[in-house]
Parts: sequence; C-alpha cells; structure tokens
Amino acid sequence: MAVKTAPKTRAGLTKARPVEPGSKVALIAPASPFDRAEFDAGLAELQRVGLVPVFDEEIFSREDVVAGPAERRAAQFLSVLDRDDVDVVMAVRGGYGSMELLPFLGVEHLRARRTAFVGYSDTTSLHTFLNCYVGITSVHGAMIDGRIARGERAYDLRSFLGSLGAEPLGELTAPGVEVLSPGAAAGPLFGGTLTQIAHSLGTPYAFAPPPGALLFLEDVGERPYRIRRLLAHLEQADVFRRVEGVIFGEFVRCDEAGAPGSARSVLAAFARRMEKPCVFGFPSGHTAGPMISLPFGVAARVIADGASPRLILEEAAAGSPRRGAFTLSASVARPWARWRRCSRPADMMFRVPTTSSTRR
Repeated sequence: MAVKTAPKTRAGLTKARPVEPGSKVALIAPASPFDRAEFDAGLAELQRVGLVPVFDEEIFSREDVVAGPAERRAAQFLSVLDRDDVDVVMAVRGGYGSMELLPFLGVEHLRARRTAFVGYSDTTSLHTFLNCYVGITSVHGAMIDGRIARGERAYDLRSFLGSLGAEPLGELTAPGVEVLSPGAAAGPLFGGTLTQIAHSLGTPYAFAPPPGALLFLEDVGERPYRIRRLLAHLEQADVFRRVEGVIFGEFVRCDEAGAPGSARSVLAAFARRMEKPCVFGFPSGHTAGPMISLPFGVAARVIADGASPRLILEEAAAGSPRRGAFTLSASVARPWARWRRCSRPADMMFRVPTTSSTRR
C-alpha cells in the first residue's frame, strides 16, 4: 500500500491540516499573561464563527511578566499538539516570552503533527522556528487578546478563516497601502515583528528565510531611530540579500512627537537604498484597524505599483482535507461561506475599514 506524504508548498514547507467548521482550536499562553474578560470574549467569538475553543487550566499560570515557567509553557504547547482532535493552536496573547520555549521544542515532532499555529507579535519567535527550522507553514494571524475578543472591528474575518483553509487567499490590499520602491517580486512569504526577528539573530533559532523569499515586517511603539537600527542589524546579518521584496506593516505608534523623522520616512529611505519592490502600510500584525491574517511559507507575489499596490497569496498554508461536510446553523455557517465563495484571486481583494484597535 502506498504511503501518503504530507502536502508541501513550492518552497518545500509541510502544509498544516486545514481548518473547517467545527474544528477545535487549542488556546495556549506562550508569552505574557492576559485579561480574563478578553479571554472569555474571545471564546465566544471563536464559537460564533464555527470553531470550538479548548484549553487547559495551565493557561492561567503566572510567573512575573510571563504566563508561567518556560518549561511548562512549552509542555502546554506540545501537549495540545499531541491531541488528534485539535487542528489549530492559537496564542492568546503576545507581550514577551515565546522565545523562551524554543529550547524545549522538538523539530520532528512538530513537523509530523501538521497542526496550524496562529499568532503574531512576540510569537514571531515561534513562526521563525516553525517556518525556518521545522519546515512547516503557519499563520501570522489574530490572537484572542485585543483582536478576536473584540470582534470584526479588530480582525478581518475572511482572511482569518481563509488563511486556515485549503484554498489560496489570492489578492489582498487595503486603504493606505503605498509604494516605497516600485516593481514586482515573487517568492515564499516569511516574516513577523521586526524587533523579534532582529533579536533572534546570533541565536540557534535565527531568522533564516530561504533565498528568494518575500519579507513581511511590522512593529509597534518603536521610535524611528530604533527602527533604523533594527533594519541596519538585519542588513548587516545579510537578511535583505536573501529576499526579493519587502512588505512593511503599518508601524503604529512609532512616531515620536517633536523628534525629526518618522517611521515611514525611515522605511522609505531604506527601501530606496535597497532597490527592491517594497510597499508600506499593509495591515497585518499591529494595526490601527482590523488585522489581516497572512499565511507564512506559501508562494506569494508583491506588486508595488502606484495604481494598486497589493500582495497576492498563490498557495494555501493548509492541504489535504480530512473531514466530511458539517451541518451548521445559518449564523455560524455564514462567515465560512463568505470566504469560500471568493475562490478566484480577483474576488479575494478586499478593502479593510479603518477603526482604532492596537495592542502589543
């Protein structure tokens, strides 16, 4: 009998199992503690969109500025991966602490489970480990605290569900996305929060995208001179030599009143010198409005033209559906039907309304 092999992206990363209505989402706290009211509101929102949240009481542990000792947080992560009924592992909050888990995680075990991971901000450390060392896709997506808990005013539902499915998201853009350096480029998408990526360099878990990648970078609350320093750090570590194009996030709350320069001006000057296709203002990660979720490790294209700068996701992060159809109430099924109807790339372009929602 032929042995089934796990589906892979064009870059060779193993695809996660797809998420469907009724899939269980295991919640973990890999970094900082969180507000219980936000947590409860997030549970209700996940249930509203047709997912089933599960968690262990260990998630409420506390140790100074983190959610319990590193060994216990890593064990929590690994324990939910061992559950055959769990299709997604989602971080409740970022803050600080995810990098402390890395020495306790096993590469082969994580790859074999093919469980989707969702998070952003501090969990960039986990994305880097999963994408660059385990060789599995992940989703730079909305977490419970500050996003899922606050409903669709804080996260984009279509990209959240779509990034966990077996169909490519297609073409994505939003108001405020602008060209810093014109052109077009293609490659597998990697990235995360700039600060976390810079801090990984020089460790056994350094950010190391494959040659020819596209790079997504974002951050929050970093002053312009610090952003310039972080970019210089990545440049001197040869990170930018490996990439074909860059997608910068919104860099919210990064300007300093009364000080010269701005986050945008620093990024624009760097983009001009880099001379590679580059756009600014893509609303993923820390954003001023609803956050777009992005799959990492999948084939993508960035189109940096003045008329319509955009990001095109040509692959899905998940593959090989294993379940049958679900019977859901109309209110629960509606969000899933909404993104599944948009199967063509042209249909997947959406404009995100502007509201105020930022969270570290």
